[in-house]
Amino acid sequence: MRSFRWLLLAAAVSAAVACDRTPNAAQTAAPTAAEAPAATAPTSGIDLAGIDKSVKPGDDFNAYANGTWNKNTPIPDDRASTGVFLKVFELAEQRNKDLVQSLEKADPAAGSNERKIADFYAAFMDEAGIEQRGLTPLQPTLDKVDAIATPADLSRYLGSTVRADTDPLNATNFATENLFGLFVAQGLEDPTKNVGYLMQGGLGMPDREYYLATDKDMAANRQKYEAYVASLLKLAGTADAEAKAKSIVALETKIAKAQANIVDSQDVHKANNPWETAAFPSKAPGIDWPAFFDGAGLSEQKTIVAWQPQAITKLSALVASEPLQTWKDYLRYHALNHSAGLLPKAYADLAFDFYAKTLQGTLKQRDRWKRGLTAVDNALGDAVGQIYVKQYFPPSSKAQVEEMVGNILAAFRDGVDKLEWMTPATKQKAKAKAETMRVSVGYPDTWRDYSALEIRRDDPLGNRLRAEEREYRHQTAKLGKAPDRGEWWLLAQQVNAVQLPLQNAMNFPAAILEPPFFDPKADPAANYGAIGAVIGHEVSHGFDNTGAEFDDQGRLQNWWTPEDTAHFKAASDRLVAQYDAYEPLPGLHIHGKQTLGENIADVSGLQAAYTAYQKSLGGKPAPVIDGLTGDQRFFLAYAQAWRSKARDAALRAQLIGDGHAPGSYRALTVRNIDAWYDAYQAKAGEKLYLEPKDRVKIW
Repeated sequence: MRSFRWLLLAAAVSAAVACDRTPNAAQTAAPTAAEAPAATAPTSGIDLAGIDKSVKPGDDFNAYANGTWNKNTPIPDDRASTGVFLKVFELAEQRNKDLVQSLEKADPAAGSNERKIADFYAAFMDEAGIEQRGLTPLQPTLDKVDAIATPADLSRYLGSTVRADTDPLNATNFATENLFGLFVAQGLEDPTKNVGYLMQGGLGMPDREYYLATDKDMAANRQKYEAYVASLLKLAGTADAEAKAKSIVALETKIAKAQANIVDSQDVHKANNPWETAAFPSKAPGIDWPAFFDGAGLSEQKTIVAWQPQAITKLSALVASEPLQTWKDYLRYHALNHSAGLLPKAYADLAFDFYAKTLQGTLKQRDRWKRGLTAVDNALGDAVGQIYVKQYFPPSSKAQVEEMVGNILAAFRDGVDKLEWMTPATKQKAKAKAETMRVSVGYPDTWRDYSALEIRRDDPLGNRLRAEEREYRHQTAKLGKAPDRGEWWLLAQQVNAVQLPLQNAMNFPAAILEPPFFDPKADPAANYGAIGAVIGHEVSHGFDNTGAEFDDQGRLQNWWTPEDTAHFKAASDRLVAQYDAYEPLPGLHIHGKQTLGENIADVSGLQAAYTAYQKSLGGKPAPVIDGLTGDQRFFLAYAQAWRSKARDAALRAQLIGDGHAPGSYRALTVRNIDAWYDAYQAKAGEKLYLEPKDRVKIW
């Protein structure tokens, strides 16, 4: 969510959707679902068996709340990590399986969304057909690479590979294999029309640090990556595969050196660089920019925003300075790598061995039907989502969560009024932003229209490539137009949530609104501690170190007084230091600045959720359930919502390239909340104890 806004959760369904979202009479009707059963006596909502009472809460609240679970829960062989998100994801995954396989049996009408879903899935599952076709489906792409003969040809081809970043969870660290990616959203300073943001890309490994870090683990990864590149090229019949792999990895290392790091990429002020397209040749010489923009379908755009301007300039210079044949070898490799999962098994196995086994520590390839469901969601996500919410998300749950959102927003506004350090002018702006924040629960008001997307039952790779192309055309069609303030960036069946600073909006998909995040039968303490803290987290993202830069219209605007800014920075610096001290792996600490936005949202969101929970009691004492007070259940629910464990390789990857602290450390956010000390009698001398003056309070 940004709450995990920048996080690509290991258990999440992919958010990359593939076609237009346009309203029609049938689509805008609210879905129907079986109502929840009549209310019964509330349960605690707490996993009592997962608690380890041998641990003092004040020493390690995560180990107390989740220690027994952690000891008794293995990581599945086909996963790099496990935890609550995986549990909830697996429920959504099983539901999706039932939906998709039922469509195949129903034999839906040609051209319908249901037919497209069934045909896409059937094509993906046709392993015999994939083996028989070999590289034939990819040959047109490989032929285009082979045909590159001039620098202009290269630039035009690079433009043709630009694809849309449709994932706000990863928007400022566009981890695309293509040299550049495009993000389309409203202007930073002019919220009345959409603009294109050109993003850095070009790497085969997940982040620049995989190429630049000097430790032995990363050095080993680089050696294995070069071997993987060579093996993939050799499998495809490429001559001199080892020599070409060496030159490809050397080129990608130069690309990595050219890229901005995560912290700089998250600095929106460094991203606010509108360049006239006519000025690109002088600002970033090397690429034939007219040919590039022609290939990318952007020739008519007068202005493009350079999100990482220095990186764009350096990457453009590399296009001119590196040999044309090296670029052609690089592009051939990336065409193979991008398509490996839909090529014969030997290609898919190679990709799994490197990306999952080597980089994440995953022991076993996921079952093909699971990979097929993810692929369907990538291409036809809203078509699946429409069916999903009709069957699995009752209106009663939607109403209950919307009520919680309202309570938490009210708690946040009340909290702003009580801030002693904030000036009245800044308070007024903050409250206006909270009051106008658009909250969408469950599913979008309108659904994507997939009628123009061709899906063929005998062309799995073509289906994927056409879906990606169609999504790009959908995004570029928005350029210059007024933004859709209600646009969703997640899928209804996705286990995630997101805050969108440019829209001043939040999305809470139906699939995350399941136990233990949200249980309509549970006592409010558990719901406010789990999904309530997620909601509070998303609200708070509108006011974290990035969100606080945007006003109530999503415009990049400084609405803070200098005094308020100084206080905010001082509190943020203390939170940075708090997280810098955590050491999940020997010698590898959490990067406090890299995770700052998420940590601010955790602290502020948890406080807002607690305040809203207390207000929901209406002045009455909370019941004691299972021997736990209401406050104890609230904080336990929070910590148990973050229960997780990961393989060392996956944990290392997160620490290097993710904007979130690992879940076991996010559970320790409680040490900044005064009420937690009262609930668990945490005392001076215990490891988590902070003096009141040292507890970070930002909102």
